[in-house]
Amino acid sequence: MNYIANTEKERVEMLEAIGVRCFEELLADIPEDLRIARLNLPPPLSELELLRHLQEISDQNMDLDHTISFLGAGAYDHFIPSVVPYLTSRGEFSTAYTPYQPEVSQGTLQSVYEYQSLICELTAMDVSNASLYDGASAMSEAAILAAHLGKRREIVVSRSVHPEYRQVLDAYLHGLEIPVREIPTVNGCTDLDVLREHVRSDTAAVLVQQPNFFGCLEPMTEIGEIAHAQGALFVAAVYPISLGLLKPPGDYGADIAVGEGQPLGNPISFGGPYLGFFATNQKLLRKIPGRIAGMTHDVDGKRGFVLTLQAREQHIRREKATSNICTNQALNALAACIYLSVLGKQGMREVAELNLQKSHYAFDQICAMNGYEPLFDQPFFNEFAIRCPQVPDTINRRLLEQNILGGVPLGNFYPEWQNTMLFCVTEQRTKEDIDQLVKALDFSS
Repeated sequence: MNYIANTEKERVEMLEAIGVRCFEELLADIPEDLRIARLNLPPPLSELELLRHLQEISDQNMDLDHTISFLGAGAYDHFIPSVVPYLTSRGEFSTAYTPYQPEVSQGTLQSVYEYQSLICELTAMDVSNASLYDGASAMSEAAILAAHLGKRREIVVSRSVHPEYRQVLDAYLHGLEIPVREIPTVNGCTDLDVLREHVRSDTAAVLVQQPNFFGCLEPMTEIGEIAHAQGALFVAAVYPISLGLLKPPGDYGADIAVGEGQPLGNPISFGGPYLGFFATNQKLLRKIPGRIAGMTHDVDGKRGFVLTLQAREQHIRREKATSNICTNQALNALAACIYLSVLGKQGMREVAELNLQKSHYAFDQICAMNGYEPLFDQPFFNEFAIRCPQVPDTINRRLLEQNILGGVPLGNFYPEWQNTMLFCVTEQRTKEDIDQLVKALDFSS
């Protein structure tokens, strides 16, 4: 029987074959009040008309091709070399399935292996997995790993960590009944005195972000020493572009390094899909969630690649699994791999320097205006928090009239900081872009 019924007779035969008299019987389990009587679809369109209609809808979006963006807070507008989308769009990669059979998946496995190697080099850690869903879930998986490692069950996290990361952390740990203790901030960074008081013998891990949500640079070495003094793991959530200049997590004693890989060759894309990178020291190798691609040799001595250490619920009993993650963000990870390969060490340093220089120029220009002042007195990379003379929504509406996407209102996440905004400046922004922002922020004109 054909899969598509073209006549009434064929439709009746198909319904009889599955044991129902009419299509409505297939909907019997759906309550009447949840059903839509008619979809009310418009008349059919030709391909030409449909493309024009979709373009009209698309033109309503405020995209980054027609605006100047100073937004950050976890999604960053970095330059993506043309080679990245060109290679990731090749059919071998964009249509590849999970490489369970290494004999037919050597290309995919090698790309994953190269990605892992580059993440290890970037973070100065010993081993990386094949990526996770995003930065927030990577941090949560790190907390679960720490809690499962021993009998310790409490997680300590700084309030300077991205608020949405902390929400995901709470969601992950709630069902596991793992308590989360938040440490307050002082002058935009983790309060070390409070941290010392609350890291105890039952603390499984200390979670801190570098740079933190406010853009401030945390004293990561000291935080790591506080965690390790009580036998807790130290988890660092890092911004990968900043590692072109800042000390990598492996150099200040982090046990686990996680983060959002979107800045590495992936567009903002309305917030996803992204990739979470996850790297650890050698001691935690067999506890890593997700997949690891390894390099080996076949019976003829030729180099080959395989999936290895797959302690997931697809392969062993669920309660014994290191994680219930069933997939990885391979295509996004491939983009990150190509991006890192193209830029290299010197390129990453130059991009980081541009972010640092341009953001500090913007910071100085904004703070020189009446009514604007820094919220914190801390070193920063490419994001900074500013007290404003007007309500942030008013400021952003004014900026939008000039096709400028302004900063994130911090009061949305931290009620105590009303009339403050978080600005981000990447290498994409020119001096003219920044000067245009500063001029638009001047309410005295």
